[in-house]
Amino acid sequence: MNDSYAYQALYAIYDKHRRKYRGNPDSKQMCCMWSTNRPPDTLSYTRPIYDIEEAFSIEIDEDEAVKIYDMNLDEAIMKIMEMKKIQK
Repeated sequence: MNDSYAYQALYAIYDKHRRKYRGNPDSKQMCCMWSTNRPPDTLSYTRPIYDIEEAFSIEIDEDEAVKIYDMNLDEAIMKIMEMKKIQK
């Protein structure tokens, strides 16, 4: 998976989930995939994380999910690609 395709895949997931929450602008912050008024207590079992795991064939634990939550898209794609290499 090249970086351009990976970015497009992640952006599609991001865009799909951020649209569910009216107040979340297209700021490219990963946290916008969840409600910013009522963020989940646990991220690792949420639909956005599940979709990322499926798209990239990786497993994301809670610690990594929290890190990804605090990243922007560019940072997150680098983190995801790093995780993909490690988990091969």
